[in-house]
Amino acid sequence: MQLRRPLLLLLPLLLLAPAVRSCGPGRVVGRRRRPPRLTPLAYKQFSPNVPEKTLGASGRYEGKIARSSERFKELTPNYNADIIFKDEENSGADRLMTQRCKDRLNSLAISVMNQWPGIKLRVTEGWDEDGHHSEESLHYEGRAVDITTSDRDRNKYGLLARLAVEAGFDWVYYESKAHIHCSVKSEHSAAAKTGGCFPGGALVTLKSGEQRAVSTLQTGERILAMDKTGRPIFSDFLTFLDKDSSSLRHFLVIETQAPPRQLTLTASHLLFLAKNFSRSLTDFQPVFASSVQPGQYILVAGALDLQPAQITAVSAVLDTGAYAPLTRHGTVVVDGVVASCFAVVQDQELAQLVFWPLRFYHSLVHRPAEVQQDGVHWYSHLLYRFARLLLSQDRFHPLGMLQSDS
Repeated sequence: MQLRRPLLLLLPLLLLAPAVRSCGPGRVVGRRRRPPRLTPLAYKQFSPNVPEKTLGASGRYEGKIARSSERFKELTPNYNADIIFKDEENSGADRLMTQRCKDRLNSLAISVMNQWPGIKLRVTEGWDEDGHHSEESLHYEGRAVDITTSDRDRNKYGLLARLAVEAGFDWVYYESKAHIHCSVKSEHSAAAKTGGCFPGGALVTLKSGEQRAVSTLQTGERILAMDKTGRPIFSDFLTFLDKDSSSLRHFLVIETQAPPRQLTLTASHLLFLAKNFSRSLTDFQPVFASSVQPGQYILVAGALDLQPAQITAVSAVLDTGAYAPLTRHGTVVVDGVVASCFAVVQDQELAQLVFWPLRFYHSLVHRPAEVQQDGVHWYSHLLYRFARLLLSQDRFHPLGMLQSDS
């Protein structure tokens, strides 16, 4: 019985592989990248420059969602205190949206506060159950929101639209002088696939002390990681669970000041978090990056050991490349921050167990360094297919279930 239980748990994560990815930090420790200059959208401009319901934007309309319909469970309430919901119907409908829309909206709320201190994001329209929009509006599916700033300063709306693009909305339209319209792909849409982990320029530390871009790692190199006791260790780099050298991806940027670190990673990736200051590893639990907040603590690499550092800011950014390195210990230090090698399911130990066969394979087969092609690793791909068959969606991070199985 004791043997059977871990094996049953293994299957669930067996497919997480494509989903089980890692996320990395931003570029260099102690030196902040200059934020790009943002160009406001012009009145009546939309981005991308294709119709909303096409594959290159938010995709086709899938049908109205009513409170009595089976699909109503696809909607989730957004109680983010940093967002003002107009809710003129007094029904809470404007707070209901798909998880993808919620994650993008929460990222945008952070960007708005960073851009205009003291100003909040305001939602004037969310999910519509009363038929107030045009036929086949994505508002009926909880995939669209109309937004302004809390001060309703229309001079800000062009830049607000640009911030919405940067936050990852799949289609943004400066629709009227009074609001910006934003929408996202369906949770079921193949076009909604998200991936990534660390951007290509994220830095890892070799045993020699050299810092190297994660995109240049070669099998067999030893890189800084964390062992199960919470101590720094140089662990063998085995392979990339996922590799995409050219795509532009959406990442979260998590920053600390003492010591200064900047970690860039995907929302469904795991990192080790404590709500309060602590030097005990048991207080640092694996959590999704999308749930971290300023004031909490993550683990960073110091001169001789790993130490807690308080999060001072969380923002969203676009970056190029997506790399999910797998080490023998299942952890990795990227740009000075400790992260897991896994994502999508909030269970570090289970993920390590599921990937045991792949680690064992690499311990037996010593291949010369070779260039790994872009794409999801075959083992990850196999596990992900099994997981889609065996697991319910609520076991996964909402965005993680959108990974490709092609």
